[in-house]
Amino acid sequence: MSNMNRKQSRLTRRLATASAACALGLIAQFVATEVANAAGVIGAREQAKRMFDRIAGVPATEAQIVNMVADINAGRAVDAALKATDAPSFYNVTLKNLVTPWTNRDQTVFAPLNDYTATVIGMVRDNVAFNTALSADILYTVDSPGLPAVSANGNDHYDQAEQNGVDLKAHLVATQQSTVYGTPAAATAGLITTRAASAAFFIAGTNRAMFRFTLINHLCRDMEQVHDTSRPPDRIRQDVSRSPGGDSRIFLNNCIGCHSGMDPMAQAFAYYNYDGMDATAGKLVYTPGAVQGKYAINVDNFKPGFVTPDDAWENRCATARTRSSAGAGRCPAAAMARSRSAKSSPRAMRSPSARCRRSTRRCASACRRSRKSTRSRPASGRAVTACDRCSPIPPSLAWASKGRSP
Repeated sequence: MSNMNRKQSRLTRRLATASAACALGLIAQFVATEVANAAGVIGAREQAKRMFDRIAGVPATEAQIVNMVADINAGRAVDAALKATDAPSFYNVTLKNLVTPWTNRDQTVFAPLNDYTATVIGMVRDNVAFNTALSADILYTVDSPGLPAVSANGNDHYDQAEQNGVDLKAHLVATQQSTVYGTPAAATAGLITTRAASAAFFIAGTNRAMFRFTLINHLCRDMEQVHDTSRPPDRIRQDVSRSPGGDSRIFLNNCIGCHSGMDPMAQAFAYYNYDGMDATAGKLVYTPGAVQGKYAINVDNFKPGFVTPDDAWENRCATARTRSSAGAGRCPAAAMARSRSAKSSPRAMRSPSARCRRSTRRCASACRRSRKSTRSRPASGRAVTACDRCSPIPPSLAWASKGRSP
């Protein structure tokens, strides 16, 4: 080995040793700090400093530290934390970085400020009840000189506000989507009908993305957590093959688990579309009474599948299995639809027999063996048989497909 190689080898070993020592030192310091904190050794001043740094993302001033220390010493740690939220950086940085991943499919924080993010920040500032976030006719704009006007066709207003470093805490103004964008008040659904959400989740596709990402962003659950193969498949659309690759077991054991709950709920968005190629130019389109064409794509995949007649949604996620996995006991996307859609009746589509509930795969054969009437009757007065209830879109269930109770 040459002298140069030996020197490089010694240097590499020294650097590795130094790096390891540095890492161990940092770990030891971190552990010592946490142990001291747990033992009550760290004083209120250090706690206040750490709290402010993590909430506001910037160092606190001496006056802010003094005020927070007084609260901590008095046993009012929550009040001390709330003082940190008074910093403008809490709104411009902390909240912006928290909410921005909700507004795009890539779930990236590196996206411009938009109406979705601004509305959440405004709701936090004004202490607006967050259980209205997916239903209210609400929008926040930026009241600052020199900004482009708010537009349903672009994001320049919010993008420019961020570039100018506008203090969002001081300049956000509450308004309504129906006033600014011209969306009918009955069609607004909080964050769902903001321009940013529309551009991300109503663009192209089948509008199922809006269901899934609302589930992820607001209930912290993806489709796997609400997967349930025991639900009936009659509301699954025509674009879903019942025999993917020629094997119906794939549909019965996998596809049905998501689509049987998702498709009846995503029907709430049947009149919505995003008219644009990307988020830079385009707007939300709402066509009351006219189902968007995206709900009738790939109909040849399974022609007997469900044909969407309107925007009547149905909650089929409130089953025992989903309650145990999702925890809430309600459909994870129930908040996504307006109260006007309450005409849908969850009991209208209950599984007709214990055999059908226990096994979807045995449902067809069980129905052929049983022609007994169930408790419910359609508007026509003809008894609904178990076989009727399991077919993809039986004539006897036309009333149920329109969201009406028998």
